[in-house]
Amino acid sequence: MFIVIFGRPKCPYCTRAIELAQKLKSELKDKNINFDYIDMHAENVTKADLEKTVGKPVETVPQIFIDKQHIGGYTEFAAYVNKHFHDLKF
Repeated sequence: MFIVIFGRPKCPYCTRAIELAQKLKSELKDKNINFDYIDMHAENVTKADLEKTVGKPVETVPQIFIDKQHIGGYTEFAAYVNKHFHDLKF
């Protein structure tokens, strides 16, 4: 599983998404989970750029993709993790 998190500096939900991805990676070593954080400011990625990929308006960050599939923001990511990895305590 490969997780990509698009976020911005000082964004608390971006920080939570990164922490959740790190926890998944460390606790599920047998699942080969990796992630990448893209700092939208540093990489000059705009919400409009993400909208082209997602196919709908992007209002908030982070925006998270799992294996190239758009999941949504932090809330949707946490719900995905709870659904698919419910045996873990997050």
